[in-house]
Amino acid sequence: MSVLRKRKVIRNNEANKLAVINALFAAEFADACATELIGGADEPLYLPAGDADRTAQIFYRQDFLASALHEVAHWCIAGKDRRAMKDFGYWYNPEGRSAAEQIQFESVEVKPQALEWIFSVACKKSFHVSADNITSHGENTNDESFKWAVVLQAQHWCSPGSLPARGQQFVKALMAHYNTDATCSEYYQLKHLRSVSYTHLRAHETLRYL
Repeated sequence: MSVLRKRKVIRNNEANKLAVINALFAAEFADACATELIGGADEPLYLPAGDADRTAQIFYRQDFLASALHEVAHWCIAGKDRRAMKDFGYWYNPEGRSAAEQIQFESVEVKPQALEWIFSVACKKSFHVSADNITSHGENTNDESFKWAVVLQAQHWCSPGSLPARGQQFVKALMAHYNTDATCSEYYQLKHLRSVSYTHLRAHETLRYL
């Protein structure tokens, strides 16, 4: 099979999975949580329900599966107060941030990336971790501690009853559809992680964060 043919097959597979994920999210949360998952955006964005629109909206970048899973992960983790704020009230500084800013960024991203990893295993999708960690001098920082934090968080969430409620609900829906078990800690090992910068491998999926 040619390289172009393989890429087309992979892309079609991801498109099919994205359609399933949109449908599962709607079935689980559209009515129960008055929240929509919407693709085709230039940038990922969360908009809370307002007076004019009683439905909250999660926008993911274009038609990219990783972006959809990551934004759903953020929403599943966010508490009631966070879900009342645009983009859950998170801040974002571009690459080149200081060491202190990088630590703060990573503290926000550990749980969403760990949950995205579990979603990915549940729907048989590859996962790449990223600390978005290019320094102001254009160099990659050491992200081993961040990767370990993501690994440990994902392993912790393999314990019964430990996942956030909406995260657990979505994982169960994905596992039921794909006939998988994403709750085995053996899937979440450091050796399974590939580390990349958002703006290198994943820039086509988001302009801000995944």
